[in-house]
Amino acid sequence: MNRVPVPAALALGDDALVLSHRLGEWAGNAPVLEEEVALANIALDLLGQARALLSLAGDEDELAFLREERAFRNVQLVEQPNGDFAHTIARQLYFSAYQQLLYGQLASGEGPFAPLAAKAVKEVAYHLDHAEHWTLRLGDGTPESHARMQRALDALWRYTGELFEPVEGVSADWPALQDGWSAYVTDVLRRAGLTLPEGPREGAWTAGAGRQGIHTEPFGRMLAEMQHLHRSHPGASW
Repeated sequence: MNRVPVPAALALGDDALVLSHRLGEWAGNAPVLEEEVALANIALDLLGQARALLSLAGDEDELAFLREERAFRNVQLVEQPNGDFAHTIARQLYFSAYQQLLYGQLASGEGPFAPLAAKAVKEVAYHLDHAEHWTLRLGDGTPESHARMQRALDALWRYTGELFEPVEGVSADWPALQDGWSAYVTDVLRRAGLTLPEGPREGAWTAGAGRQGIHTEPFGRMLAEMQHLHRSHPGASW
C-alpha cells in the first residue's frame, strides 16, 4: 500500500479548498442564473476533492477551519479575489488547465493519489470546458468584454509560475506539465483573439510562495470568513 505524503495532500487539498470557497462567494452574485448553478457545481466538485485530500493528511475539519494562515499550502493564484466575472474565468482557465494535466499524470501512475485523480480528472474536464467557453465568448465578444478579459489574464499571469514548482510527494513530470499548459492556454487565447501576457521583466515582482505558507493580503480576510462559524461554535454538531 502506498503511503500518502502529507505535504502533497495538504498542497493539493488546500488548492481545491480555497478555490472552492472563492467560487462559493458568487452565490447570489453571478451575472445570470445559469452561471449561479455552474459556479456552485464547480465549487462543490472542488470541495469534494479537498475533503478527500485533506482527510489523507488528518482531520479534514480541523485542517480546514483551525489552521492559521501560514499553515496553508495553496498556490497564491487560487486565493485571489473574484473580481469581475472575467477575472474569475481567467483564474479558472489558468488553474483548471494545470489541474487537468496534473491529475491526468497522477491517474496514469500507481502512486497514492491515482484513485482520487482518476475521479477528479473527469470533474476538472468540465471545469476547464466551462472556463474555455467563457474565455472564447468574452474574448470574441464586445470591445468591453474583450478588454476586461485581457485585463484579467494580464493581472493573474504573475501567479501562474508557482503552479509548476515541484511539490514534495507529487510524482509528476513538471517540465512536461508546464509545456502542455502553455500550449493549451496559448491556443485558447489565440482562438479568443486575446494576447498571451508577457513574462515578467527582469527584476519585476512575481508571486510564488504560497506553497511555503506566504500568502497575499486578501487571503487573511477570506480565511477569517471561511473559519468564522467553526471557530465561533467549537465542538458544535449539526
